[in-house]
Amino acid sequence: DCPGKEGTGGRKRNLTLLRNKLYLGQRRRTEPVVESTTTAGDHGNLRRSQSDRTEYSQKLQEKMAPQAVSSTPATPLQEDKEEEEEEEVRRRMMARRVKIIAELLQTEKDYISDLDLCIKEVIQPLRNMQIARFDVDGLFSNVELVHQLSAKLLSLLEEATTDVEPPMQIIGEVFLQIKGPLEDTYKIYCYHHDDAHTMLEYYEKDEELKQHLRDCVQSLK
Repeated sequence: DCPGKEGTGGRKRNLTLLRNKLYLGQRRRTEPVVESTTTAGDHGNLRRSQSDRTEYSQKLQEKMAPQAVSSTPATPLQEDKEEEEEEEVRRRMMARRVKIIAELLQTEKDYISDLDLCIKEVIQPLRNMQIARFDVDGLFSNVELVHQLSAKLLSLLEEATTDVEPPMQIIGEVFLQIKGPLEDTYKIYCYHHDDAHTMLEYYEKDEELKQHLRDCVQSLK
Protein backbone atom coordinates (compact mmCIF):
# COMPACT_ATOMS: atom_id res chain seq x y z
CA ASP A 1 0.00 0.00 0.00
CA CYS A 2 3.05 2.25 0.18
CA PRO A 3 3.30 4.80 -2.67
CA GLY A 4 7.00 4.12 -2.94
CA LYS A 5 6.40 0.45 -3.43
CA GLU A 6 3.81 1.19 -6.07
CA GLY A 7 6.32 3.37 -7.91
CA THR A 8 8.93 0.69 -7.72
CA GLY A 9 6.49 -1.91 -9.10
CA GLY A 10 5.48 0.42 -11.89
CA ARG A 11 9.07 1.01 -12.87
CA LYS A 12 9.66 -2.73 -12.92
CA ARG A 13 6.65 -3.27 -15.18
CA ASN A 14 7.81 -0.47 -17.48
CA LEU A 15 11.29 -1.99 -17.62
CA THR A 16 9.81 -5.37 -18.50
CA LEU A 17 7.73 -3.86 -21.29
CA LEU A 18 10.78 -2.01 -22.57
CA ARG A 19 12.79 -5.23 -22.68
CA ASN A 20 9.97 -6.95 -24.58
CA LYS A 21 9.79 -4.11 -27.10
CA LEU A 22 13.58 -4.21 -27.62
CA TYR A 23 13.40 -7.99 -27.99
CA LEU A 24 10.62 -7.82 -30.53
CA GLY A 25 12.42 -5.08 -32.40
CA GLN A 26 15.54 -7.20 -32.61
CA ARG A 27 13.49 -10.16 -33.95
CA ARG A 28 11.85 -8.00 -36.57
CA ARG A 29 15.26 -7.09 -37.93
CA THR A 30 16.44 -10.71 -38.12
CA GLU A 31 13.30 -12.69 -39.09
CA PRO A 32 10.88 -12.59 -42.04
CA VAL A 33 8.15 -10.00 -42.09
CA VAL A 34 4.76 -11.31 -40.96
CA GLU A 35 1.32 -9.82 -40.82
CA SER A 36 0.64 -7.34 -38.03
CA THR A 37 -2.05 -9.64 -36.65
CA THR A 38 0.52 -12.31 -35.80
CA THR A 39 1.12 -12.62 -32.09
CA ALA A 40 4.42 -13.26 -30.38
CA GLY A 41 3.45 -16.85 -29.67
CA ASP A 42 2.96 -17.53 -33.41
CA HIS A 43 6.53 -16.73 -34.42
CA GLY A 44 7.80 -20.17 -33.46
CA ASN A 45 5.20 -21.79 -35.74
CA LEU A 46 6.16 -19.41 -38.55
CA ARG A 47 9.80 -20.43 -38.34
CA ARG A 48 8.87 -24.13 -38.45
CA SER A 49 6.56 -23.46 -41.40
CA GLN A 50 9.31 -21.78 -43.37
CA SER A 51 11.71 -24.55 -42.49
CA ASP A 52 9.19 -27.15 -43.61
CA ARG A 53 8.70 -25.37 -46.90
CA THR A 54 12.43 -25.28 -47.49
CA GLU A 55 12.75 -28.97 -46.68
CA TYR A 56 9.77 -29.79 -48.89
CA SER A 57 11.28 -27.82 -51.73
CA GLN A 58 14.51 -29.78 -51.44
CA LYS A 59 12.67 -33.13 -51.35
CA LEU A 60 10.55 -32.10 -54.30
CA GLN A 61 13.63 -31.30 -56.32
CA GLU A 62 15.05 -34.70 -55.42
CA LYS A 63 11.83 -36.43 -56.52
CA MET A 64 11.75 -34.46 -59.72
CA ALA A 65 15.31 -35.39 -60.54
CA PRO A 66 14.42 -38.78 -62.17
CA GLN A 67 11.70 -37.12 -64.24
CA ALA A 68 14.11 -34.46 -65.30
CA VAL A 69 16.51 -37.19 -66.41
CA SER A 70 13.73 -39.02 -68.31
CA SER A 71 12.67 -35.80 -70.00
CA THR A 72 16.15 -35.17 -71.31
CA PRO A 73 16.86 -36.05 -74.94
CA ALA A 74 17.03 -39.80 -75.52
CA THR A 75 20.35 -41.44 -76.10
CA PRO A 76 21.20 -42.72 -79.58
CA LEU A 77 20.39 -46.28 -78.47
CA GLN A 78 17.00 -45.22 -77.12
CA GLU A 79 16.24 -43.29 -80.31
CA ASP A 80 17.18 -46.32 -82.41
CA LYS A 81 14.92 -48.55 -80.32
CA GLU A 82 11.98 -46.13 -80.61
CA GLU A 83 12.49 -45.87 -84.35
CA GLU A 84 12.57 -49.66 -84.65
CA GLU A 85 9.33 -49.97 -82.67
CA GLU A 86 7.62 -47.33 -84.79
CA GLU A 87 8.86 -49.01 -87.95
CA GLU A 88 7.53 -52.36 -86.73
CA VAL A 89 4.10 -50.82 -86.13
CA ARG A 90 4.14 -49.32 -89.61
CA ARG A 91 5.11 -52.69 -91.11
CA ARG A 92 2.26 -54.47 -89.33
CA MET A 93 -0.28 -51.86 -90.42
CA MET A 94 0.95 -51.98 -93.99
CA ALA A 95 0.88 -55.79 -94.02
CA ARG A 96 -2.72 -55.67 -92.79
CA ARG A 97 -3.64 -53.15 -95.46
CA VAL A 98 -2.04 -55.28 -98.19
CA LYS A 99 -4.01 -58.30 -96.95
CA ILE A 100 -7.30 -56.40 -97.00
CA ILE A 101 -6.68 -55.17 -100.55
CA ALA A 102 -5.78 -58.70 -101.66
CA GLU A 103 -9.01 -60.04 -100.12
CA LEU A 104 -10.97 -57.29 -101.85
CA LEU A 105 -9.51 -58.23 -105.22
CA GLN A 106 -10.11 -61.94 -104.67
CA THR A 107 -13.70 -61.36 -103.56
CA GLU A 108 -14.39 -59.32 -106.68
CA LYS A 109 -12.84 -62.01 -108.86
CA ASP A 110 -15.01 -64.70 -107.25
CA TYR A 111 -18.11 -62.55 -107.67
CA ILE A 112 -17.40 -61.97 -111.35
CA SER A 113 -16.80 -65.69 -111.82
CA ASP A 114 -20.21 -66.48 -110.30
CA LEU A 115 -21.90 -63.90 -112.50
CA ASP A 116 -20.12 -65.25 -115.54
CA LEU A 117 -21.34 -68.79 -114.81
CA CYS A 118 -24.88 -67.51 -114.23
CA ILE A 119 -24.92 -65.75 -117.59
CA LYS A 120 -23.34 -68.58 -119.56
CA GLU A 121 -25.05 -71.56 -117.94
CA VAL A 122 -28.46 -70.13 -117.00
CA ILE A 123 -29.47 -66.88 -118.66
CA GLN A 124 -28.23 -67.52 -122.16
CA PRO A 125 -29.56 -71.12 -122.39
CA LEU A 126 -33.00 -70.04 -121.09
CA ARG A 127 -33.04 -67.13 -123.51
CA ASN A 128 -32.12 -69.42 -126.39
CA MET A 129 -35.05 -71.71 -125.54
CA GLN A 130 -37.41 -68.84 -126.24
CA ILE A 131 -40.08 -70.10 -123.86
CA ALA A 132 -43.10 -67.86 -124.31
CA ARG A 133 -44.22 -67.80 -120.70
CA PHE A 134 -40.70 -67.47 -119.30
CA ASP A 135 -39.53 -63.86 -118.81
CA VAL A 136 -35.76 -64.29 -118.61
CA ASP A 137 -34.97 -60.59 -118.48
CA GLY A 138 -37.60 -60.03 -115.80
CA LEU A 139 -36.23 -62.89 -113.72
CA PHE A 140 -32.57 -61.87 -113.90
CA SER A 141 -33.06 -58.12 -114.24
CA ASN A 142 -29.82 -56.36 -115.27
CA VAL A 143 -27.39 -59.03 -114.05
CA GLU A 144 -25.41 -58.78 -117.31
CA LEU A 145 -24.87 -55.06 -116.72
CA VAL A 146 -23.82 -55.82 -113.14
CA HIS A 147 -21.28 -58.27 -114.55
CA GLN A 148 -19.86 -55.64 -116.89
CA LEU A 149 -19.60 -53.06 -114.13
CA SER A 150 -17.95 -55.53 -111.75
CA ALA A 151 -15.39 -56.40 -114.42
CA LYS A 152 -14.66 -52.68 -114.82
CA LEU A 153 -14.24 -52.29 -111.06
CA LEU A 154 -11.85 -55.23 -110.91
CA SER A 155 -9.85 -53.81 -113.81
CA LEU A 156 -9.47 -50.47 -112.03
CA LEU A 157 -8.46 -52.17 -108.77
CA GLU A 158 -5.84 -54.26 -110.53
CA GLU A 159 -4.54 -51.19 -112.31
CA ALA A 160 -4.21 -49.40 -108.95
CA THR A 161 -2.34 -52.27 -107.30
CA THR A 162 -0.32 -54.09 -109.97
CA ASP A 163 3.37 -53.14 -109.93
CA VAL A 164 2.60 -50.41 -107.39
CA GLU A 165 4.31 -50.27 -104.00
CA PRO A 166 1.82 -50.90 -101.15
CA PRO A 167 2.12 -47.38 -99.67
CA MET A 168 1.23 -45.94 -103.09
CA GLN A 169 -1.82 -48.13 -103.72
CA ILE A 170 -4.75 -45.71 -103.62
CA ILE A 171 -7.95 -47.75 -103.51
CA GLY A 172 -10.42 -45.10 -102.38
CA GLU A 173 -10.12 -43.14 -105.62
CA VAL A 174 -11.18 -46.23 -107.58
CA PHE A 175 -14.50 -46.42 -105.76
CA LEU A 176 -15.02 -42.67 -106.05
CA GLN A 177 -14.37 -42.89 -109.76
CA ILE A 178 -16.95 -45.64 -110.29
CA LYS A 179 -19.39 -44.47 -107.60
CA GLY A 180 -21.99 -43.09 -110.05
CA PRO A 181 -22.23 -46.16 -112.30
CA LEU A 182 -22.37 -48.44 -109.24
CA GLU A 183 -25.32 -46.54 -107.82
CA ASP A 184 -27.19 -46.41 -111.11
CA THR A 185 -26.69 -50.12 -111.84
CA TYR A 186 -27.56 -51.49 -108.41
CA LYS A 187 -30.57 -49.22 -108.06
CA ILE A 188 -32.12 -51.08 -110.98
CA TYR A 189 -31.07 -54.50 -109.67
CA CYS A 190 -32.41 -53.83 -106.16
CA TYR A 191 -35.62 -52.27 -107.49
CA HIS A 192 -36.51 -55.44 -109.42
CA HIS A 193 -35.25 -57.93 -106.83
CA ASP A 194 -38.58 -58.54 -105.07
CA ASP A 195 -40.43 -58.90 -108.37
CA ALA A 196 -37.83 -61.40 -109.60
CA HIS A 197 -38.20 -63.43 -106.40
CA THR A 198 -41.99 -63.53 -106.80
CA MET A 199 -41.57 -64.54 -110.45
CA LEU A 200 -39.23 -67.38 -109.50
CA GLU A 201 -41.71 -68.75 -106.99
CA TYR A 202 -44.38 -68.74 -109.70
CA TYR A 203 -42.12 -70.52 -112.22
CA GLU A 204 -41.24 -73.23 -109.69
CA LYS A 205 -44.93 -74.16 -109.53
CA ASP A 206 -44.88 -74.97 -113.25
CA GLU A 207 -43.29 -78.42 -113.69
CA GLU A 208 -41.98 -77.74 -117.19
CA LEU A 209 -40.37 -74.42 -116.27
CA LYS A 210 -39.14 -75.89 -113.02
CA GLN A 211 -37.38 -78.66 -114.96
CA HIS A 212 -35.60 -76.08 -117.12
CA LEU A 213 -34.36 -74.34 -113.99
CA ARG A 214 -33.18 -77.67 -112.54
CA ASP A 215 -31.23 -78.39 -115.71
CA CYS A 216 -29.52 -75.02 -115.44
CA VAL A 217 -28.64 -75.59 -111.80
CA GLN A 218 -27.25 -79.01 -112.60
CA SER A 219 -25.14 -77.46 -115.35
CA LEU A 220 -23.78 -74.99 -112.81
CA LYS A 221 -22.83 -77.79 -110.47
